Amino acid sequence: MDSRREKNLMAEEESDGLIAARRIQRLSLHISPSLTPPPLLQTETCSARSKKLDVDGQALALYMRGKHMDIQEEIFDFFNSRPDLQTPIEISKDDHRELCMNQLLGLVREAGIRPFRYVADDPEKYFAIMEAVGSVDMSLGIKMGVQYSLWGGSVINLGTKKHRDKYFDGIDNLDYTGCFAMTELHHGSNVQGLQTTATFDPLKDEFVIDTPHDGAIKWWIGNAAVHGKFATVFARLILPTHDSKGVSDMGVHAFIVPIRDMKTHQTLPGVEIQDCGHKVGLNGVDNGALRFRSVRIPRDNLLNRFGDVSRDGTYTSSLPTINKRFGATLGELVGGRVGLAYASVGVLKISATIAIRYSLLRQQFGPPKQPEVSILDYQSQQHKLMPMLASTYAYHFATVYLVEKYSEMKKTHDEQLVADVHALSAGLKSYVTSYTAKALSVCREACGGHGYAAVNRFGSLRNDHDIFQTFEGDNTVLLQQVAADLLKRYKEKFQGGTLTVTWSYLRESMNTYLSQPNPVTTRWEGEDHLRDPKFQLDAFRYRTSRLLQNVAARLQKHSKTLGGFGAWNRCLNHLLTLAESHIETVILAKFIEAVKNCPDPSARAALKLACDLYALDRIWKDIGTYRNVDYVAPNKAKAIHKLTEYLSFQVRNVAKELVDAFELPDHVTRAPIAMQSDAYSQYTQVVGF
Repeated sequence: MDSRREKNLMAEEESDGLIAARRIQRLSLHISPSLTPPPLLQTETCSARSKKLDVDGQALALYMRGKHMDIQEEIFDFFNSRPDLQTPIEISKDDHRELCMNQLLGLVREAGIRPFRYVADDPEKYFAIMEAVGSVDMSLGIKMGVQYSLWGGSVINLGTKKHRDKYFDGIDNLDYTGCFAMTELHHGSNVQGLQTTATFDPLKDEFVIDTPHDGAIKWWIGNAAVHGKFATVFARLILPTHDSKGVSDMGVHAFIVPIRDMKTHQTLPGVEIQDCGHKVGLNGVDNGALRFRSVRIPRDNLLNRFGDVSRDGTYTSSLPTINKRFGATLGELVGGRVGLAYASVGVLKISATIAIRYSLLRQQFGPPKQPEVSILDYQSQQHKLMPMLASTYAYHFATVYLVEKYSEMKKTHDEQLVADVHALSAGLKSYVTSYTAKALSVCREACGGHGYAAVNRFGSLRNDHDIFQTFEGDNTVLLQQVAADLLKRYKEKFQGGTLTVTWSYLRESMNTYLSQPNPVTTRWEGEDHLRDPKFQLDAFRYRTSRLLQNVAARLQKHSKTLGGFGAWNRCLNHLLTLAESHIETVILAKFIEAVKNCPDPSARAALKLACDLYALDRIWKDIGTYRNVDYVAPNKAKAIHKLTEYLSFQVRNVAKELVDAFELPDHVTRAPIAMQSDAYSQYTQVVGF
């Protein structure tokens, strides 16, 4: 450090009375080591000395559950009243598929819940239904999503009035069960590379659907193996031309293709269906493979919202290029990602509830000649589960925000909002599902040997949820979309472009957050400062902004020698870290906002504890990044670590209230080790004693 900078630093520190006092105190310790400094944090190490928050559980639950809790309770009550529709622990693949179909039929035709009516008009209510249904059986949640969000959603979002008029009622009442046939054996993430063709025959006014080779077989298609009667098939639209080429490829479009007879349920001519067989999880969903051999469909079966073909074979579209049409098509299907992010939080709530309730009930070891203590009183168990509980709340509020933005997008069709929701849904789906997948293993391990019993649900939850990381967009691919969008915004910032709300912090971040860290604030270690939402959010934004600036420079450097694709691949891990950092920033911002908006003081205090733990735990886990750029001084890093441990302890004291606020009924958690009373009696009965 040069002398001028040292003098400036000293002047700033001396101007701050608190900093000066702290330095004098530390110097005095060198002179008189026997002096004991006051503790950095007023942390009580004994639960008896710690003042426990008195939380109004009903107020917290009401704030968490939101405006659609009534329809969720209606779903829970229906399945609780129908033991024959509850999924047993041991069930074969074929029986599970039939049960899952009967569960969906019961929900729609007996309970009178009609999810399809909310897909377009009230998405918030639809996703609330999906969360409740998925908590009963994840296979049921996915099967419902295939029927209504994917098959039904493609018809109403990619089609026009004629399609809605013809198919809506049948999809709604389950007469028209259907599939979403996008993925092929050779192409999943690269949708533009699909090989199935739909060639227009102007003589018969029909499209001819063909699978040109084995790699183009539609694969992993839900509802295809057993129950589906229709499929939305994504295929390359091929039109005849009068030039030397003879045909013109207009890119990927969507077509309604009947695959089974409406009366006999037999496979239709030219359609070949195979069963994808037993899977790691979700065996209540009948995934199949589809091959088409010159299957003819009427011209009207083209879902023609973004592109149409006239009787004479003329192609028309309001969008000028293949890429724009493709982008618009996929943009209308983003609801699947929104639903998966939201559903994944539901799975996290269940697993965290089971593990934490068990940890409160389970007693093991203790001081000599004293009763055994709850295993949640052990710091190691708190370290596993309390940040997870805080994260569950954080992801809840973030995905609620995503659903609200998605609903607004469906009503307004605002272009900026569409772009915002596309990137946000990609990021949250990827981040949350990856976290939940890891958390399920942590919860199982936290419950010891009892967590390995199938009746306690961790195995089925883990297996069923695992594929959430892959379908509706591979998580690694989705994070790259987020990174690409951030780089686009970064470029627009310097060209004077506008930024959407979620990305607005980037407007000032390149100036404020990337300036030299303030040498005074980098050393502040007081609890009030560390629990200040401004400090926490600034830290998250600083990290994202620095990552963004660095990766932009690296890409520019490597593109000169490696080209665009090579440079992207060289910086790929950096890009994924950037995307995750941005999503964490959005999550924290929404959590802070939710704490502020909570009307009940006691519930707000509990949420503030969880929010602080989430923020500081994330900062501590990435403390190397902050230390490398001197954003956090060593003494401050140590203070963050101590405060994180203390907050875990404090959250433990209200853990029961926090998990009870999810209001998951017993038949949903249905883990004997997690029941609120007489846990082991119920557990031994399950085993057979």
